[in-house]
Amino acid sequence: MNPIEIENVDVAIIGGGPSGLSAAVELRKLGVNKVVVIEREPEAGGIPRHCGHPPFGFWEYGRIYTGPDYARRNVSEALKVGVDIRLRHSVTKLGANGRLEIVSPEGAVTLQAQRVLIATGARETPRSARLVGGDRPLGVINTGAFQSYLYLEHLKPFDRPLIIGTELVSLSSIMSCRRVGIKPVAMIEANNRATARWPLSLFPRLCGVPMHYGAQLVEIHGTGRVEGASVRLADGSLKEFDCDGVLLTGRFIPESSLVRLSELKLDPKSGGPVIDQYGRCSDPAYFAAGNLLRPVETAGWSFREGRKIASFIARDLNRQLPPVEQTVEILCKGELKLCVPQRLSLSPVQGMKHLQMRVSKAARGRLVVRADGKDLWSRSASSLPERRILIPISSLNVPQGVQQLEVDFVAE
Repeated sequence: MNPIEIENVDVAIIGGGPSGLSAAVELRKLGVNKVVVIEREPEAGGIPRHCGHPPFGFWEYGRIYTGPDYARRNVSEALKVGVDIRLRHSVTKLGANGRLEIVSPEGAVTLQAQRVLIATGARETPRSARLVGGDRPLGVINTGAFQSYLYLEHLKPFDRPLIIGTELVSLSSIMSCRRVGIKPVAMIEANNRATARWPLSLFPRLCGVPMHYGAQLVEIHGTGRVEGASVRLADGSLKEFDCDGVLLTGRFIPESSLVRLSELKLDPKSGGPVIDQYGRCSDPAYFAAGNLLRPVETAGWSFREGRKIASFIARDLNRQLPPVEQTVEILCKGELKLCVPQRLSLSPVQGMKHLQMRVSKAARGRLVVRADGKDLWSRSASSLPERRILIPISSLNVPQGVQQLEVDFVAE
């Protein structure tokens, strides 16, 4: 048996979506020589490839693209500056110190990278994790699969679906339905208001899609394919919907399977890797960016974050970042469901500008940062689920010698 080939590169990037590609371009512009993007799909570009509608790319390129056109522009920019994009390549193991095991149609290879950026993104929660009763008929899919059917396979999986969820991706699914003549029978949301911000939350009704808040999907009916669905409405009554599909949208989770199988520390709150304000993981050869960190942000946010983390990687290659061991742990408490980064270096070297947080349910009170149990910073705050909450790191003035920080949302 021939030994597995070992290839040395400067930076390997796992994932060819907006954050991975923007990071690759930035690294090349900063003078990093051998930058390789590892993409398991037959085309790079990430989730925007599946979204055949605008708006994408305005802040990045000064014009508005559809998702596929935006993805192609990102790929084109990467190729233009000499990024090596390897398609149909899958990482099977994150080894210590940047050693990656990879398989492709050409065989297995080991990549030894000075630094690795993990940018594998996020995925929607599947039916199995939503504990929905009923049979397993055809026509129960999530938004990613739905848009892949439409834009990549040119197939219509249903004509009259029931849509579950009201996140931004849920509104995207309605736009996709309109493009191909699919007419949703209704959209339901378990909370008493839409997750997407107003006035975007008005979009379903403007499209003629009935909305039901405080509603729970109870059971899906059908054997060969979906024939209907039972929904528990806010008043407790049971409503039967005549539909030929169920579209499960949102409730994103990080695509962190590689991290879970590695020695990298995983944050149980966010579901992604533990990082400091430079995007650096517990093994300093690894960095992370994009929706792997805290699902889910927009493509534009992921693009800008990837570019920013790339600048930290370039500085780290030049030994301009502080040691990873000299960081303080950040605990996330109260109504907060996550905080990113989870560790903070007290070095004057500037990293990410903000602590990023989310709540899992509507909350009002005080946002408090404590250093070893003593209040360091606070302000009044209110937030809804999946809304971005930011605390400027520069405003904390963390004293030297602090062992632990706490970020707390104290309800009032």
